[in-house]
Amino acid sequence: MATRKPATICVYLPDEGVDTWRPVQAEPLGKRRFRILSEKEDPEDETWEFDAGDVVRCKKKTLLDGVKPVRCLVVVARVDEVV
Repeated sequence: MATRKPATICVYLPDEGVDTWRPVQAEPLGKRRFRILSEKEDPEDETWEFDAGDVVRCKKKTLLDGVKPVRCLVVVARVDEVV
C-alpha cells in the first residue's frame, strides 16, 4: 500500500476572540478523514480544538486570509474510529 502525501488542513483555535484557524499537516485516511500529524510548537500559547493524533473529519470552507478568500479543508468533528 502506497503512503499518501500529508495534506494541509485547518484546526480551529477557540480561545482567540475572533475566528482563527491554524494550518496543520495531516495524514489522509479517505472519506474526508485525516489524522493530525502536527504538534503544537508552544502548547501554552495556543489551544487547538483538536490535537496531534486525533482522527478528524473535514469539509471545504472559504476562509479569509487577510482580505483574500481562500478555500481550505477545515476540521468539523473528531472521528472515533477509522473504517
